Amino acid sequence: MTDEAVLIYDGECPFCARYAQLVRLRDSVGKLRLVNARENTEELKEVTRAGLDIDGGMVLKLNGRLYYGSEAMQVLALLSSRSGLFNRLNRWIFHSPRRARLLYPPLRGIRSLVLKGLGRKPIDNLDKR
Repeated sequence: MTDEAVLIYDGECPFCARYAQLVRLRDSVGKLRLVNARENTEELKEVTRAGLDIDGGMVLKLNGRLYYGSEAMQVLALLSSRSGLFNRLNRWIFHSPRRARLLYPPLRGIRSLVLKGLGRKPIDNLDKR
């Protein structure tokens, strides 16, 4: 059994929120704890201290290590259960590091456009703006 898996994601992003709700980890990994990056949590502070821009990608914390963006998606895919269509599809798409690196930027771009269209402001945890 590994330490707790924690996913830090944008809770106001419809894609991120739905993904976080649907992904299921194998029993051997344990439960995935979800943390909304729009709340001022210790997890978000850790992400910020690590210099990771949460507006640019979700973060998975597992066994004390932070996985960011496409790497987080790939690790989640490898740890996912094979139950349910979503988890099988997620695993097939993102299990390859190369495929995850290729697909993540366009998905992130679509996310940014949708958030802008919905009038949602960036989280800006690195105070870039």
